[in-house]
Amino acid sequence: MQQGYRYLRTMPVGEGFDPRFEPELTPPEMLALGVFGGKYMTDCQSEFPASWFTKAKLSSGRHDPALNFFGVDASKPLSYWKERRWIYSADPRGWFQWYCRYYMGRRCPDDERQISRWLAIQRHVQQLRKHCEPGDLSCRPRQRQALLHWAYDSRKL
Repeated sequence: MQQGYRYLRTMPVGEGFDPRFEPELTPPEMLALGVFGGKYMTDCQSEFPASWFTKAKLSSGRHDPALNFFGVDASKPLSYWKERRWIYSADPRGWFQWYCRYYMGRRCPDDERQISRWLAIQRHVQQLRKHCEPGDLSCRPRQRQALLHWAYDSRKL
């Protein structure tokens, strides 16, 4: 956890989600599948249950797209998000950090914005349905990986 940041968990772990927010993957499932080139969460594991990291694909060094489920890079660097001022100050690692904390029961002023962003990613689900045969995981791997980053399970499409 970043220095000096504390938060209250006002909901039970994995429960009490906004009814519009229905992620298909939990944070530990995402980490086990391989997301963000294995680089997210490598410096803040003590904040979350150790069980989240038993099967996590993490990089001890730099971002490694080979660790991603689809083996491709589907991320913008954190600097890109910071330059555009899209990062909520309490969650300096961005959406995934927000989701992990939300999953753990924290609710905060940034919830509405992050849930709206998550809802907007559904357009990629529609593109996969339009352009890919069901079950063809080789179709649009970058788009599929990006969906995994947002807790959508594109393997089901």
